[in-house]
Amino acid sequence: MAEITATLLSFFKAIGKYRWYAVAITWTIAVIGWAVVLRLPNQYEASARVYVDTQSILKPLLSGMTTLPNLDQQVVFMRRTLISRPNVERLMRMVDLDVKAKDTKEHEKIVDELMSKIKIAGTERDDIYTITYTSDNPKLGKDVVQSLLTIFVEGSFSGKKQDSEKAVQFIDDQIKTYEEKLTAAENSLKEFKIKNMGLLPREGGGGDFSSQLLQATDQLSQARLELAEAEQARNAIRRQISGEPAKPGEIADIAVTDPELETRIATTQKSLDTLRLQFTEQHPDIVANRRLMEQLLAQKAELAKQKKRSADPGAGYSPMLQQLNVSLSQAEARVASMRTRVDEYAARVARLRTQSASVPEVEAQLVQLNRDYQVNKENYQKLLERRESARLSGDLSSATDMLTFRVIDPPTVPLQPTGPNRLRLFSAVFVGALVAGIALAFLMSQLRPTFLSQSTLREVTGLPVLGSIGMNWTTAQTIRRKRRLAALGVSVLVLFGIYGAGVAAILSHPTF
Repeated sequence: MAEITATLLSFFKAIGKYRWYAVAITWTIAVIGWAVVLRLPNQYEASARVYVDTQSILKPLLSGMTTLPNLDQQVVFMRRTLISRPNVERLMRMVDLDVKAKDTKEHEKIVDELMSKIKIAGTERDDIYTITYTSDNPKLGKDVVQSLLTIFVEGSFSGKKQDSEKAVQFIDDQIKTYEEKLTAAENSLKEFKIKNMGLLPREGGGGDFSSQLLQATDQLSQARLELAEAEQARNAIRRQISGEPAKPGEIADIAVTDPELETRIATTQKSLDTLRLQFTEQHPDIVANRRLMEQLLAQKAELAKQKKRSADPGAGYSPMLQQLNVSLSQAEARVASMRTRVDEYAARVARLRTQSASVPEVEAQLVQLNRDYQVNKENYQKLLERRESARLSGDLSSATDMLTFRVIDPPTVPLQPTGPNRLRLFSAVFVGALVAGIALAFLMSQLRPTFLSQSTLREVTGLPVLGSIGMNWTTAQTIRRKRRLAALGVSVLVLFGIYGAGVAAILSHPTF
C-alpha cells in the first residue's frame, strides 16, 4: 500500500511540475473542440413506414393456371437492392441533387453520402419496412424518403412485369421457329406419301405391306383352287359329251374326284406361298412342300384317269346332250373368269414381291417423318400453352391486388433536429482535453526527469542518501508562488465554469 501511495505521489508531483503545460493544452483543445461542436449543423431525420401485403385472394383462384410470382422473395430482393447505385442516381434526379454536382468527382461524392445516410429496416416476418434518411435540410430529407418510397413500390411491380414480357417475346420467337419446322415437316410427309403411295400402309385399318402381301397370296391360292375345280367340272362335261352315246339301259362312265385330295392340294399351296414370303426357293421347308405338291398333283392325275359307271339310264338320249352342252358353255365361262382372276392375283403378288425389298426402308422413313412431325407438333402445342401462361403471369404480376403497399407513416418535414448530440460531444471534448493535458505533463516529466524524493534518488544511483536540505523561500518568492497557484486554480475553475455554462445552454435550447 505504501508503494502504491508513493507511486501516486510521484505521478502527481511529476504532473504538477509541468502543470502550466497541462493547463495550456487543455484550454486549447477544449476551446477549439467546443467551437467545432457548437458550429456543427443540425441533422434532421425523415422516415416513413410501409406495410407490404403479399396475401391475395387471386393466389388460390389462379393456382394451376399460371406460374404465381414469389412476392415475398420479390419484396426482399427489392429491399436489398433499393440502395444501389442506379436507384441512388435515379433518386438524385428526382430530388434535383444532380444539378448540384459540378463534375464527376462531386457527383460520386453525393452518391456516396446518400448511400451512407439512407437506412432501411424491417423484417420479412412482419412485412413492415422503415425507410429513414438524415440530412441538414428537413425538406430535402422528406423529399428523399418520398422518392425512395416511390422507387420501392415501382420496382416491386416493374421487375416481374419486364421478366414476363421478355419470356413472352422469347416464346413467340420459338413458336415462329416451330411453325416453320411444322410446315417443312408436313410438306416432306406429303411428298413422301405421294412418292411411295403403293408401299405405305393403308389408312383406316388396311394393315402394313406384309399383311397386304399375305392377303394377296391367300386370294391367289383360293382363286387357283376355284380354277382347278372349274376346270375339273368342265373336263367332266367334255368327256361326257365326247364319249360314245350310251345305249338305252347301259350305264355311262363319269370321272372320279376326291374332295379331301383337293383340300390337301389347296392347303399345301397356301403354305408354300407363305414360306416363299420369308425364305428362298432353296430353303428345306419350301423344297419339302414343293415335293409334296408334286405328289398330290400326281395322285390327282391318276385319279382323273379312273372312270365309274353312271347310274343314269337316260344319259344317252339327246335332251341330255343338249343339257350337257349348256352346262359346258357355263363351265367354259366360269373357267375363263377364274383364269382371269388367277392371272390378276398372280400379277398382284408378283408386284408386291418385287416391291418387298424396298418396303422396310420406306416404312422406316415414314416412321421417322411421323416421329419428327409429332415431336415438333407437341412442342408447338406446349409453347402455345406456355405463352398464355406467361401472359397471364405478367398481368398477374402487375395487378395491384397481388401486392399491396400501405403507408403506415408517410414522410413528413421534421421540425425538431435529431442530431448531432451536442451534449455528448461537448462532454467528450472536455474529457478529452483534460486527458490530453495530463498526458502531456506526464510525457514531459518522462522526457525531462528529475528526482522528486530521496527514495527515487537512492534507487536510481544505488548510493545511500545521508540526508536532505529543505528549500527556504523568501517572502517575495512565497507571494509569487501563491499567485501562481491562485492563477492555476482560477484557470481550472474558469474551464469548468465554461463547460457548465455550455452544458446548461445545450440543455436549455429546445433543438438539442
